[in-house]
Amino acid sequence: MSRAPRAVARRARRNKVLDAAKGFRGRRKNTIRTANAAVDRSLQHNYIGRKEKKRNFRALWIQRINAAVREHGLTYSRFISGLAQAGIAIDRKVLSDLAIHEPAAFKALVDQASKA
Repeated sequence: MSRAPRAVARRARRNKVLDAAKGFRGRRKNTIRTANAAVDRSLQHNYIGRKEKKRNFRALWIQRINAAVREHGLTYSRFISGLAQAGIAIDRKVLSDLAIHEPAAFKALVDQASKA
């Protein structure tokens, strides 16, 4: 029975971890034991960060909409409820973009929301 060498697979597995640890400082970049822990932790931070980014952008859009709506004498919550009552379904990303780049169109939306 022939022997199956494991060296190639082991080296590939370790190189994959060490490549992911590029840019880390100290032993974390070149010692497999510490690199394993550091890479595992970094992947967890990546996963969490992808979720946080969505939250942060939504908060930013809301702040921008609030600032733009207050210029027209309305609050954010009244504006959003007014849009809902008027049957206008635009997401906050687009509303924020309109407030910045097309103030006239945003003013029309504010008027519609204040009527409703």
